[in-house]
Amino acid sequence: MERRKFLQHAGMAGILATGAAPAVHAQQAVRWRLTSSFPKSLDTIYGGAEVMANRVKALTGGKFEIQVFAAGEIAPGLQALDVTQNGTVECCHTCSYYYVGKDKAFGFGTSVPFGMNFRQLNAWFYYGGGDKLLQEFYNGYNVHHLLGGNTGTQMGGWFRKEINTLADVKGLKMRIAGLGGAVFSALGAVPQQIAGSDIYPALEKGTIDAAEWVGPYDDEKLGFYKVAKNYYFPGWWEPGPGINFFINKDAWAKLPKEYQAAMEAGAYEANVTMMAEYDHKNPTALVKLVQNGVKLKKYSAEIIKAAYDAAVQLYADESAKNPAFKKIYEPYLKYQKMTNQWFAVAELGMDTFLQQHIK
Repeated sequence: MERRKFLQHAGMAGILATGAAPAVHAQQAVRWRLTSSFPKSLDTIYGGAEVMANRVKALTGGKFEIQVFAAGEIAPGLQALDVTQNGTVECCHTCSYYYVGKDKAFGFGTSVPFGMNFRQLNAWFYYGGGDKLLQEFYNGYNVHHLLGGNTGTQMGGWFRKEINTLADVKGLKMRIAGLGGAVFSALGAVPQQIAGSDIYPALEKGTIDAAEWVGPYDDEKLGFYKVAKNYYFPGWWEPGPGINFFINKDAWAKLPKEYQAAMEAGAYEANVTMMAEYDHKNPTALVKLVQNGVKLKKYSAEIIKAAYDAAVQLYADESAKNPAFKKIYEPYLKYQKMTNQWFAVAELGMDTFLQQHIK
């Protein structure tokens, strides 16, 4: 929804001033369960659900409580959407692109290779029609959607051996989610979708040759640097991945409007604060990783150009056979081109200068 409409609907000025919406006190008590796709140890990304739940409780005077469960406590991390669809739980906190096996259009809610960054995605979602497009798509899967976090541009993964050419990619077994896996497959790699908590043992045992997760703060916690020293950038498949709240459509419809507004406010807060928290934590974590012998590597021009070409071809092929994908992709791409023109004028020149002069 447009942010101004969101603020009007949520009554944010009054809510933030008083701590609760006036009509909430007359509402019934509601208790929901939320299943996360993330372990508690990854406190920033998992914490987005707690941010939302805590805000909802505060705004409703404690009458609407959402209990957050970590991945595996109710359902495996990669089945969070499924148990929300069927009503086992009322809602979940996950990444839309985990479910591209259902439909590749699920990629847009989180990230597509060479897609929009955090700020661009927010602009598209809140003001550029993205919310309406995604909501229509997700409603077909019996869920309502709220954007609920972002990690910013991610790192490009941990590799046991260096990869410099396309020949090095062929046959590589890599843990990677979403459409990035399809692009790597086109380059000859063998993508694997593995939940966050299972990546380290697979990398340690050599079951996989490489893995990507998020960025320095989370990656250090997961210990990847102990078994793979080559840390590549940029994560071209995740330039600004959104994290998603999905709510069972029937459960959402039964909520009082004031409770819906509280969830919207909580999700909005989670979206903004998660990005700020990662931007605060990642720089320090990266320094520590380098001190532990991690080698920062930039993807070669050969690999990243081949990946871009493969991604463009993937989108063309999918649009030709999947109306749901095409319906979102065409306005998404149009918006990205428009916003890229602005970022090239204002952001790129300033960032380039500062990177060269502030050491």
